[in-house]
Amino acid sequence: MAKYQAIQQHLSTHRYRWLITGVAGFIGSNLLETLLKLNQSVTGLDNFSTGYRHNLDQVRKLVGPEVWANFTFIEGDIRRPEDCARASQGADYILHQAALGSVPRSIKDPVLTNENNITGFLNMLVAARDAKARRFVYAASSSTYGDHPDLPKVESKIGNPLSPYAVTKYVNELYAGVFARCYGTESIGLRYFNVFGPRQDPNGAYAAVIPQWVAALIKNQTVRINGDGETTRDFSFIDNVVQANLLAALAEHPDAVNQIYNVALNERTSLNQLYHMMRSLLADSFPHLAEHRFEHVAFREGDVRHSQADISKATTLLGFEPSHRVAEGLKATMDWYKKNLADADVLPDAAKPQPAVMRM
Repeated sequence: MAKYQAIQQHLSTHRYRWLITGVAGFIGSNLLETLLKLNQSVTGLDNFSTGYRHNLDQVRKLVGPEVWANFTFIEGDIRRPEDCARASQGADYILHQAALGSVPRSIKDPVLTNENNITGFLNMLVAARDAKARRFVYAASSSTYGDHPDLPKVESKIGNPLSPYAVTKYVNELYAGVFARCYGTESIGLRYFNVFGPRQDPNGAYAAVIPQWVAALIKNQTVRINGDGETTRDFSFIDNVVQANLLAALAEHPDAVNQIYNVALNERTSLNQLYHMMRSLLADSFPHLAEHRFEHVAFREGDVRHSQADISKATTLLGFEPSHRVAEGLKATMDWYKKNLADADVLPDAAKPQPAVMRM
């Protein structure tokens, strides 16, 4: 954590202007919270297609009105070049998180995914170039590895993409490389592996597995596990992702720039293991979980069977050191959901959290 601590110390005494696209989303709002707490000046861009105003409201309450005054919000769309240009004006660092996620959604509507993830990405690259931003850090994806069989995944070896979403995220990397060669634009792509944490949306058809399951567990609904449950993922807590973004933005070594990095733990957790870990963390507050059961359903189209990241490149060139393993991240995440879902008055009385019982 030495490198990250040094960057945090630097930011506490040096103010820069940051642009976060997708600022009202899960990852974007966590980046916003961290940067504001470090006394940074932040502009945020979002069209609320997958982000929420309540995420921004929560950050505002957490940082207080004086710090919140350092934030400027622009409601706009990355598919519109003029919105990208306006938001990028004066930015030192751009953290591009806006995208239309989800493999199943991309299979259902590849055109919409392409518009957001390729056209929108290109618009932001052009805006970053024209604004002369110091660096453009963007959310890449582990889906880029496609059908390549090797584990753990190494940045230099990818296979055939298995979904339109995977195609779009790979094209992002290609465009970033072209802009570096043609225009001298400095960029770093972060291949996220199954990010989770507070403020991740549990609702909708394309919700990620952890928020979807935690909502079902708290509401005493059936959890559906795709396939036999032995599919594995390299889950990464949101604090690790925030760290990687700040390290990438402020990396000084020339070899670290215009690169792609895995952001994960180099660990594998099966869906069956994940279910039991989550149920155990929620059990004291929700007694109905003692009898809770899950069911297996069909494998999901476009999914890879196993995922695990080699993070040695990020460790070596960026100084990346994950602060949370899966168990630690899940504990913090479950605590957040217990409070926020339970306080939302959407639960039946039987599912309301009960005082924890001390067991000898």
